[in-house]
Amino acid sequence: MPGSYTLVFETSAPTASLLLAGPDGVVAERAFCSDRSHNAVLFGPLSEVLNGLPPTSIGRVLVGSGPGSYSGTRVGIAAAQGIALAAGCPAVAVPSILAAPSAANGNAWVVGDARRGSFWISRIEEGRITREPELIDGADFARELAGIPAVTFETAARDPFPAGLEITREIPTARLLWDAWQRSPESERARWAADSPQPLYLRPPHITESKRPWAGRL
Repeated sequence: MPGSYTLVFETSAPTASLLLAGPDGVVAERAFCSDRSHNAVLFGPLSEVLNGLPPTSIGRVLVGSGPGSYSGTRVGIAAAQGIALAAGCPAVAVPSILAAPSAANGNAWVVGDARRGSFWISRIEEGRITREPELIDGADFARELAGIPAVTFETAARDPFPAGLEITREIPTARLLWDAWQRSPESERARWAADSPQPLYLRPPHITESKRPWAGRL
């Protein structure tokens, strides 16, 4: 018999969060900050959220799939899959853009820096994705968003966007990801659950290969 608790990970931004929900609502939640080191700080808050709860009590694990931090999203998905394996329950990836506060309120353009001179853009309407995240070059990005408010998960320390655009910063949260799951139609939940959790990458990760001839051969 599946457990009655749902564990939620949202680690696609430097400010990450976890949530545990039971039959009567949210039981515990924690937020923590890290920059490319979620793997070093995730497990303390996770232990606090679980608070000794046996793995068999968990019936579902949800995890934000991005787009967002390359390392943060991967760490969250790996941890979610590990918990799901121990609990014998499914791990389901849910797009993190649905966990933006503006998306929870209804309609929003959600955008991000895709590096290498390009950006990504997505549209949320009535709490659902009506335009999947897609790559767009800088000129088209500036032209399409001219005069249109948008939100991003990029930190305030970075401002990669063309000047003159109305882009505000928001933080996706585990609670809003949980809310998005609950309000999504059954058909959408089934579509997410049918796929193995994977980060929502818009381009292959940029990895510099080692110049050492023996690297990767051990």
